[in-house]
Amino acid sequence: MASADSRHQLQVQVLYSDHNTWLQGWLRRKLGNAFDAADLAQDTFMRILARQEVPELREPRAFLSTIARGLVVEHWRRRELEQAWLETLAQLPEQEVPSPENRLQFLETLSAIDNMLDQLKPNIRTAFLLAQLDGLTCPQIAERIGVSLSTVERYLAAALRHCYTIRFGV
Repeated sequence: MASADSRHQLQVQVLYSDHNTWLQGWLRRKLGNAFDAADLAQDTFMRILARQEVPELREPRAFLSTIARGLVVEHWRRRELEQAWLETLAQLPEQEVPSPENRLQFLETLSAIDNMLDQLKPNIRTAFLLAQLDGLTCPQIAERIGVSLSTVERYLAAALRHCYTIRFGV
């Protein structure tokens, strides 16, 4: 009798062989680029492979496109972040431009921060950014976003807990 792991791998293999060409075409139409489409199709199947199991699928293309759509959003967000980073670098004097290795490290860190912030509810994210970037106090944030002081304190505590959980996996 086949193990659950080998059954899972077989399910993904069948899903891949039946729908990979379709998924790459779907992604190519969304992205306008065959290379990015191939990469994101591969990432889609890797996400499925990383799951514990594949659910029973009546509409496999809907399942695949849902996962791929999330990857497309991540792809465009990363592109926007990269573009903003390149524009920032272009403003620096030549002697202050970081090395290619440091630029990549900065970009990866920015991407991780962006992903972490994106997981926060909008009000919590706003309060956290006002505190961290603008240096506003809790009373100033409460006044700015129109909530009570205790609500701002809860928002900031939630944001810090989230950062700690992401960073340390606790």
